[in-house]
Amino acid sequence: MDEEPERAKRWEGGYERTWEVLKEDESGSLKATVEDILFQAKRKRVFESHGQVRLGMMRHLYVVIDTSRTMEDQDLKPNRLTSTLKLIEFFVEEYFDQNPISQVGIITTKNKRAEKLTDLAGNPKKHVAALKKALDSTCVGEPSLYNSLTLAMQTLKHLPGHTSREVLIIFSSLTTCDPANIYELIKTLKSLKIRVSVIGLSAEVRVCTVLTRETGGSYHVILDESHFKELLMFHVKPPPASSSAECSLIRMGFPQHTMASLSDQEPRPAFSMAHLDSSSDPSLSLGGFFCPQCHAKYTELPVECRVCGLTLVSAPHLARSFHHLFPMNTFQEGPLQHGGERFCHACQGELKDKSVFTCPVCNSVFCVECDLFIHDTLHCCPSCIHSHSAP
Repeated sequence: MDEEPERAKRWEGGYERTWEVLKEDESGSLKATVEDILFQAKRKRVFESHGQVRLGMMRHLYVVIDTSRTMEDQDLKPNRLTSTLKLIEFFVEEYFDQNPISQVGIITTKNKRAEKLTDLAGNPKKHVAALKKALDSTCVGEPSLYNSLTLAMQTLKHLPGHTSREVLIIFSSLTTCDPANIYELIKTLKSLKIRVSVIGLSAEVRVCTVLTRETGGSYHVILDESHFKELLMFHVKPPPASSSAECSLIRMGFPQHTMASLSDQEPRPAFSMAHLDSSSDPSLSLGGFFCPQCHAKYTELPVECRVCGLTLVSAPHLARSFHHLFPMNTFQEGPLQHGGERFCHACQGELKDKSVFTCPVCNSVFCVECDLFIHDTLHCCPSCIHSHSAP
């Protein structure tokens, strides 16, 4: 593998530049400078949208969780394992909210082995239930990156070319115990177009740097729990699709919630097909979503029909992905004008900051908190909506 760039070895330079940025105010406090640094970091996320770039909307992601003995460390409260599993629960729910036609699987690695906690599936409840059970697991031995990546690759390599193949590793240890040359495995992952990203809980590890660089993923080391959550949320957004990714039409069904009934008879309760792979006790119900192709019944969407393989979704599920394809324009930052707008158009709060943010379409003015909320959560300008809906 190629050596690291020279600038990457100059890690001391980052600390040297930090002292140039930090400046005390009149009272000797660094609070204003620190708040400005945090503000610039938040604003940077708004500018990181991919624009009109083709995205991998149908995603298949394996989350690999290191459950080795280092996960018992208490630098995250109450320990790394509990904090990680709680954040992964939140990540899974956000992932399916933003990527309703995608799938997730979970792999754990400890004691030099790797095992599947859940298979690739589109049901967030299944993954959350498995993560809750994993809270009671013991943390022993060393992790194995090789075994974890091999286990994920065995499933991902058979997926169609129009889907994105991703692995996200939550890595706590500073070592990995591998049965073979992991650099050969990295070449295989690259050839299969499997993108691997790593979030480190301890420090930067050389093999993870090479792994993410060669496969086109990202590598970050957390600062604290809030930074950990922010890094996880970074992976909720679909990544840019590979230039060699295939394009194909996908057949989908859009069933409506209806009551099971026979002609001229009372509705009859029936089981859902979702109970076939569920450990919970099946229950009879009258209503449900019926596959338009084979009429199999399901209690919730989205789901892949177990009988005919048709992907069943609702129209809002696809509409939710719209903002990924056509992201909002960045609001223009500028000074607060004397005699201009004095209140934020969204929250109606008084504009006290030196900088305000203006929508380039309707010229409405917003505060920084509303600007971040609109771009991160709402994904549409509230002023533009009102102006379009006005008679």
